[in-house]
Amino acid sequence: MHTLPIITLKKVYHRKCSQIGLHFTYNSILKSIVKTIPGMSWSTTLKLWYLKNTPDNLKLIFFHFKTHAQIDSSAIFNPKSALRGIEKSVRILSEAHKTVLNGFFKYLKGKRYSESTVATYTFLIADFVSFYDARALESLNNRDVELFIESFYIKKSYAISTQRQFVSALKLFVAYYPDMNIDDLKLARPKRSKILPTVLSQSQVIDLLKVSKNLKHRAILALIYSAGLRISELIDLELKCIYVDRKQLVIKNAKGRKDRYVVLADSFIPLLQNYFMTYRPKRYFVEGPNDGKYSASSVRKFLARCCKDAHIYSTVTPHTLRHSYATHLLEQGINLRYIQELLGHSRPETTMIYTHVARKDILDIKSPLDSAVLIHVNNQKEEQKFHLSG
Repeated sequence: MHTLPIITLKKVYHRKCSQIGLHFTYNSILKSIVKTIPGMSWSTTLKLWYLKNTPDNLKLIFFHFKTHAQIDSSAIFNPKSALRGIEKSVRILSEAHKTVLNGFFKYLKGKRYSESTVATYTFLIADFVSFYDARALESLNNRDVELFIESFYIKKSYAISTQRQFVSALKLFVAYYPDMNIDDLKLARPKRSKILPTVLSQSQVIDLLKVSKNLKHRAILALIYSAGLRISELIDLELKCIYVDRKQLVIKNAKGRKDRYVVLADSFIPLLQNYFMTYRPKRYFVEGPNDGKYSASSVRKFLARCCKDAHIYSTVTPHTLRHSYATHLLEQGINLRYIQELLGHSRPETTMIYTHVARKDILDIKSPLDSAVLIHVNNQKEEQKFHLSG
């Protein structure tokens, strides 16, 4: 008798919201079904599929899998086991520590850090303070920091970039609360991973736009690629910052609180006019419900669908289009200094990474195997030529 696969449901706290997490052993049928459920998303951090925790969504899960899997929902309906699913989101903080963290939050705001940086740094320091909640902050030293990293970041396999952020946050926390025995000069960030960005070919970008049947989706993807925008820059782009007659966009208050001009592609203008006439946005270039800002998660979701339709199997995000824009400019011979300006990078070293993926000069390099085969062929006295495959 055929046994149905098991899907285990559990409550998780993710993206500041209670979610229903779905965990199951890899199964191509279950994977194809889960992708059809509206609102379902994959979490790389949690390594599971998740959906907002509502009664209707719970019914939706049972409906879609009723003939394909057994649903283990004990963690959803058992309060004690449900708590285990959100264990990582619960922090134990004394009132004194809460007061210090609130002060640190205001300190960062006063330093005019961006909202995302303030939230991230406060969140990271809250983890650290919670880890040593039974101790006074004044007693903490550099060895305690090392033990926290070993027990928290290393044990839970957090990314190196997150650990680097924690060290940056802790340096600021030491400046705000100098009564601790932590020497910020001895706090070392681990070396950054030198991972080359994923880049699409120009033909793949065109394929991506071809399969985008939705006019709004096509306009979004085309603008991100043609202007090298960050996803946040696209979402925040207001109509008053688009100058069609000058073929320019003004990106306001981007990363690092910088404004910059970018080029509006000639080939994008007819698509832009068609999009404006069809959707008639009021304030932002792309708008969500009630004329509010469009969500980044929506862009990622339809981009993933377009990649599937275009038979692009590498992991592609909105930032991949920005990487592709920069790399293709470099391959066209555009000076690196201009690319840095167009991307809004503060340091040229950040832009230099694209020199490692640009193919223009690399393609001119001949492999020594080709040279060896050519020499061998030229030295052949017989008329029959040597073939490596033969």
